[in-house]
Amino acid sequence: MLKQKLTQKLLQKLSPQQIQMIKLLEIPTMQLEQRIKKEMEENPALEEGDEEDENEVTQDDDDNLSDNEQDEFSLDDYLEDEDIPDYRLESRNYSRGEGQKQEIPFSTGTSFHEFLASQVGLRSLDEKQEVLVDYILGNIDDDGYLRREIENIVDDLAFSQNITATEEELLEILEIVQDLEPVGVGARDLRECLMLQLVRKDQDNPEIKNATAILDKYFDEFTRKHYEKIKTRLGLSDKELKDALDIVLKLNPKPGGSFSDPLHKDSYHIIPDFILEYNEDGLEISLNSRNVPELRINRTYAEMLEAYSRSKEKTKTQKEAVSFVKQKLDSAKWFIDAMRQRHNTLLLTMNAILDFQNEYFIEGDETKLKPMILKDIADMTGLDISTVSRVANSKYIQTHFGILPLKYFFSEGLQTDSGEEVSTREIKSILQECIKNEEKKKPLTDEKLTEILQSKGYQIARRTVAKYREQLNIPVARLRKEA
Repeated sequence: MLKQKLTQKLLQKLSPQQIQMIKLLEIPTMQLEQRIKKEMEENPALEEGDEEDENEVTQDDDDNLSDNEQDEFSLDDYLEDEDIPDYRLESRNYSRGEGQKQEIPFSTGTSFHEFLASQVGLRSLDEKQEVLVDYILGNIDDDGYLRREIENIVDDLAFSQNITATEEELLEILEIVQDLEPVGVGARDLRECLMLQLVRKDQDNPEIKNATAILDKYFDEFTRKHYEKIKTRLGLSDKELKDALDIVLKLNPKPGGSFSDPLHKDSYHIIPDFILEYNEDGLEISLNSRNVPELRINRTYAEMLEAYSRSKEKTKTQKEAVSFVKQKLDSAKWFIDAMRQRHNTLLLTMNAILDFQNEYFIEGDETKLKPMILKDIADMTGLDISTVSRVANSKYIQTHFGILPLKYFFSEGLQTDSGEEVSTREIKSILQECIKNEEKKKPLTDEKLTEILQSKGYQIARRTVAKYREQLNIPVARLRKEA
């Protein structure tokens, strides 16, 4: 029996311009210049140059601009329900010797995801496949792994994109992604990542063949270093086992690593979005706008609209011309206003981070880095958490001690016995130091590491130590043991 039911739902719909505003806020400096050039190519009413005085734009021009273009932009109204990316990611820092002036690298490289997308662009895909492959690429992390389950991606596409796709369709797309460079990209776990690399090697080579068999049939034994069991079951000699293991150990467990690591400057040139200077007046922050042109409205177009507007009787062609010119002027004015708001929002957010982490920015001493989450900066600025998230994502700051991603400054916090709050990054630093100096024949267990940290005054549980060790990509004690 069919039943009809009337329900009310409050849906949040973003206009194309609102979506563009969100994207402008997310764009890092290295991509902003191209975005501006694209806008200027598509809109002749927008041109490069210092913005004209407001007095030069007549009241008639302002009246002709649509009312909603005159309103102040408020991103917070649009972004409250957006997902917040995880900022608890591993980051790496580097610095140069004292007295050396930092050079700002303005030449752009290719990011990891841009590199993948450029390869996909060479494939012959239909419209739906292009959407699916873009979504898969968007879920690949900086190490090159697809951490999200295929069945969950099916649900994501249905609910957030209104796209119906089967697991079989997505698995076909995943095969395309896994065929890209660097080898191993798109894997869902370590075993699959290593296997993807092995299958591209010469399987007629006995060493490659044995290495493939080890990962395919005895991966658990391999991770536990049960080599005798592997040797017996595969019927290998000591030399054959060693040769096969050498092949496996030379494989890359993080295919995307060379792109996400700032130390690999040859493969990824970082352009800082913010420049921090430390002088006798203190810390001073500015936006890196070296390659970002000033924008203004083309005066010819404004005068053209004014002339058309004064005409009492208009032909059909003139009416079409008025509509075209007005639309271009509206769009140009909106883009200039949007760029201004982007500038203000970025500086507002970065200044709040600077105030919160002031001690750290003076010397770059990691122990001075305080626990900080997105909400802390949102409360200081009055911005929505998702707005702060977009500012911090994919942005970098040039300091007097190195270039760092903004997400580096966000971390959880713990308390010491004295009640002092410390950053989890400080805890991780101590963990790394302990493991670095441990006796390799008798590595420190998670229990022992917990005892060491507690003896130093850090209130921490063993399961938390295990979590931080895993985040640092450090294996358990039995896998670190050396003969």
